[in-house]
Amino acid sequence: MTRQIRTSPAACDQSLHQAYDTALLDLDGVVYAGGRAIGHAVESLAAARADGMHLAYVTNNALRTPESVAEHLGELGIPTAAAEVITSAQAVARLIAEQVEPGSKVLVIGGEGLRVALRERGLVPVESADEEGLAAVVQGYGGPDLAWGRFAEAAYAINRGVPWYASNTDLTIPGARGIAPGNGAAVEVVRIATGADPQVAGKPLPPMHRETVLRTGAKRPLVVGDRLDTDIEGAFNGEVDSLLVLTGVTDAEQLLRAEPRHRPTYVDRDLRGLLSGQPEVVPAAEGFRCGGWTAVALNNGELELREDDEDDQADGGDEAADSGSGADRDPLDGLRALCAAAWTSAGEDVCTLDAAKALARLGLQASPGGPFGAEARLT
Repeated sequence: MTRQIRTSPAACDQSLHQAYDTALLDLDGVVYAGGRAIGHAVESLAAARADGMHLAYVTNNALRTPESVAEHLGELGIPTAAAEVITSAQAVARLIAEQVEPGSKVLVIGGEGLRVALRERGLVPVESADEEGLAAVVQGYGGPDLAWGRFAEAAYAINRGVPWYASNTDLTIPGARGIAPGNGAAVEVVRIATGADPQVAGKPLPPMHRETVLRTGAKRPLVVGDRLDTDIEGAFNGEVDSLLVLTGVTDAEQLLRAEPRHRPTYVDRDLRGLLSGQPEVVPAAEGFRCGGWTAVALNNGELELREDDEDDQADGGDEAADSGSGADRDPLDGLRALCAAAWTSAGEDVCTLDAAKALARLGLQASPGGPFGAEARLT
């Protein structure tokens, strides 16, 4: 069956926390960054839970155990049980356990989260490539202090033919001081030394989605994340809806250039988006309209953004009275309209239209290669 290509953010008449039974929330860049809660996260999650939505925290970060993640969330003011945390360490441990004998030894390149997950599956974590009967090598994020020699240990075993697994391949991870190298960067180090490719469990791949569904029992889940290439693509692969929040690594420019598998169902500033519906983006005479903004793909290769009263005055219409003043218009609606124009223009490809002027009009100057930083974030 051919999957329909998304050409616009979707509308939702209900609040998202009422339309979906379970929020599958990424952590880094969505709930917290660098150990601190992201603005509006604590109160938004509390309100969604109080109104009946089940919350599950799904992270590609394999460093910490579910218990330690739950404890940290509790310290931030988000009461959480360990069973509500699903990690890529759990997903990769299940993947390994399905392919090796019970009680097998597994070389761990990473943190305590991996060791706990392996033991949960009846496997034995070890530290040396020289262990007799080594059945697998597993690599996960080990934090900024992971010794370089651990990569060499992995290479020794893999070059002897030991199967290699990775919890995830996120190249970057957000922190309090900015964007840092993630497990994917460390995986590339080992790949260069071995020429091998690991089996990967984490988002956006099916093992992580399967692990999440098995542990949460979600019937109508909504994936909530900040990354197009893990959270949103993972939702696409799992054929479930997604909400992109603009508090992590994805900026407005990257969103407009998203290929079909990276296009979220909904777009919002932060986790307050769970508590509201989503406006409709409608076709206009030349482009797409949302909340007082119209986005148009021009023949000169640019994306243009107009305030509706500009068009209405030119047409002699009176719709400007309904759309509000420019000061009242929500920049996020302008971004949604731009998404529709960009994605429709691109179809199955990546949009190549120049959006710099349109984003600048919203106060969202493009910042290639960087996070959706404070100077450009929708507030």
